[in-house]
Amino acid sequence: MPANDASPELRLSAGSPPPLDGYDADIIILSLDRLEETIEAIKSALQQRGGTIHVTVLDQGSSPEMLRELRHQFSRHPHFSLYESGRNLGVPGGRTAAAGYGHGQFIVALDNDAVFETPWVVAKALRLFRQTPDLAAIGFNILAADGKQPDMTSWGYPKAMLPRYRDSFDTTTFVGAGHAIRRSAWTAAGGYDPSLFFTWEEYDFCLKVIALNWRITYAGSLAVIHKVSPEARISWNSQRMRYFVRNRLIIGRKWGSSWLALTPRIAGYLMKAARLGCIRAAWNGVKDAHGYTPAAPRRMSRAMRRYISHNETKLRGPWLDRLKLEFMSRIPH
Repeated sequence: MPANDASPELRLSAGSPPPLDGYDADIIILSLDRLEETIEAIKSALQQRGGTIHVTVLDQGSSPEMLRELRHQFSRHPHFSLYESGRNLGVPGGRTAAAGYGHGQFIVALDNDAVFETPWVVAKALRLFRQTPDLAAIGFNILAADGKQPDMTSWGYPKAMLPRYRDSFDTTTFVGAGHAIRRSAWTAAGGYDPSLFFTWEEYDFCLKVIALNWRITYAGSLAVIHKVSPEARISWNSQRMRYFVRNRLIIGRKWGSSWLALTPRIAGYLMKAARLGCIRAAWNGVKDAHGYTPAAPRRMSRAMRRYISHNETKLRGPWLDRLKLEFMSRIPH
């Protein structure tokens, strides 16, 4: 597993730091190659209207040619910063570092292979936050490249809610490709856990804010268009399954789940991995998680359990039914 540094040294290589005065939102974008898509994402962020924003791009090891082009394109924009880490800090580590360089009231994150559907997405998110004082985070509607249908690779909610992808509903997580977070909630919860590196960092963060009596909402009217670039992605048949299993089990351990209580989840993940042809990666994830010892496991309050049950557990259905579906999906038809 890659090493992580919670306090990386970053270099400002283009643009200027955020203003000293107050402003509405930081829009943060992580970049690692994908030059054309990254340029489109940055332009989309800089075109947001209806609020004061600063766009921070953190590059995590792109080619010198790409970095030169980003500097050439955006260095003179007054609301833009380009920082370089020189190495891949992972998604949670990179976003935590990028968010730390700003001080806007809200943090908006956009994948570097995505664009906002309209120039008013951020403004509408800000209005929703201000109308809902207990709202910690908003998950945006992640549309496929055609801009019409939901991107099924980025649907992180119970399948029962899929017909409502244009509606709004409370939830227990959000999808990283496009989302917004109230900075006061971000600070109170301590941001992301950089050690997770990839996958489940949003859910880990959301559990912390739910424990602090905040809410999370999916807003189907606030959309980004996700091109899902295949470059630099971690596929299911390599490390992605390993991170997926490892991190979800670690989160369970953080909240006091015993290994016995986690057994149905492990069984489900192993079935899923067998179907995808990467059972060894899943088993490595189990072993990685087994080596994790939480410093001080937390306990869910009754209110927290009720919130999760109402907005997640009941919608996903009983574990036994989910295991049966996973098993049946392996049987040839």
